[in-house]
Amino acid sequence: MKPLLILICIFILALAFTRFFSGYFGYKLSGKIALAGMLIFTAVGHFIFTKGMAMMLPGFVPLRVELVYLTGLLEILAAIAVFFPTLRFVAGFLLIAFFIMLLPANIYASWKGIDYRTGELGGNGLSYLWFRIPFQILLIVWTYFFVVK
Repeated sequence: MKPLLILICIFILALAFTRFFSGYFGYKLSGKIALAGMLIFTAVGHFIFTKGMAMMLPGFVPLRVELVYLTGLLEILAAIAVFFPTLRFVAGFLLIAFFIMLLPANIYASWKGIDYRTGELGGNGLSYLWFRIPFQILLIVWTYFFVVK
């Protein structure tokens, strides 16, 4: 829920700033700024909630902690890359692939009842997917519209 609020709030603020400073609403730029802000926010979670995020990956996945750190770093790099015209298109498609690849981890965590913040069982369970799946779809569409297109 927090990443969605951050995405929307930063988008609205960026729209207001672009309107104030340029005289028009800069939807594309505001969308990129919002996505980058949300990616930075979620990337920080990879370093704060490492244990819980590693639990979101099934046991057969090797180097789970290292993978959590790597994906956090990749989110930061993607947040930067969306602003560079030469990197934007590739970064956008890689982000879309990343968002698609996150879905199985979220399904697994929901099925197991993992609370990534505490690193323990007792999370929201399958009801979490009622929010997470539409949010993943929104992120894919958002990235396509504001970054790739």
